[in-house]
Amino acid sequence: MAEEKPKRSGMSLTTGSSVQVRSGDKGEDPLVTTGTFRGYVGIGSGDQALSIELDDTHGKEAKGRIRLIPAAMVLSIDILHAAKPEEEKKVPEQVQVYFG
Repeated sequence: MAEEKPKRSGMSLTTGSSVQVRSGDKGEDPLVTTGTFRGYVGIGSGDQALSIELDDTHGKEAKGRIRLIPAAMVLSIDILHAAKPEEEKKVPEQVQVYFG
């Protein structure tokens, strides 16, 4: 009889999570970014980037700055503390009527 593995809940990167991201290209040492994940940003023509608010490990002057990391350059993401997803705000249905 095969042993059943426990089911794992789905994992997602949520806004407000504390993360450490390693990024770069094959030929260079990875850039390590530690801070708070603020979401995804569109850059260029359809490319996506992670938006990270830098923490104090980057120095006093850099703390609070936003670093955009192109998704194609991400090597790894460590989730240091996962924020709970915000409850979806229910917007009441609006009836749209056009007069013309």
